[in-house]
Amino acid sequence: MTVAVKTPWHLWVVGGVSLLWNAIGAFDYVMTKIENPDYLATFTPEQQAWFASFPVWANVGWALGVWGSVLGSILLLVRSRHAVAALLISLVGLGVSCIYQFGLHYGDLMRIFGTFPMIFTAVIWVILIALFVYARKQSAAGVLR
Repeated sequence: MTVAVKTPWHLWVVGGVSLLWNAIGAFDYVMTKIENPDYLATFTPEQQAWFASFPVWANVGWALGVWGSVLGSILLLVRSRHAVAALLISLVGLGVSCIYQFGLHYGDLMRIFGTFPMIFTAVIWVILIALFVYARKQSAAGVLR
C-alpha cells in the first residue's frame, strides 16, 4: 500500500527558483556553443578563445553540469526521485569542469578572467550541493516518487 505524501510548499519554491537559476547557466552554455556574436561580444577575444579551447572531456563536463542541473530542477518540480540522480550527474560534471579550469589551467584562468570565476564557481558548488541534499531529503521523505 502506497501512502500519498502531500507536496510541501517549499518544493515548488526550491524547484522554481532552481530552474530559473539553472536556466541562466543553460543560456550561457547555448550562447557560447552556438557562438552567438552578440553574446560573445561581452567577452574579450582572449576570453572567447579560452572557451573555444576546451577539450572534448571538459566540454562534456560542462554539458553534464549544466543540463544535469536543469533536468534536476524539472524533475524536482514533477516530484520525480530521478532528480537526485540528475543533480548527482550535474555535480560530477561540475567537478570535471573544475578539474580542467582550476586544476589544469588555474594560472591562465586567473590571468584572463581574474578572481570572478573562482568566486562564482564556489557559489555554484554551494547551490548545487544544497539542491542535491534537498532532493535526497525529499526523496527519503517520500515526496519524490
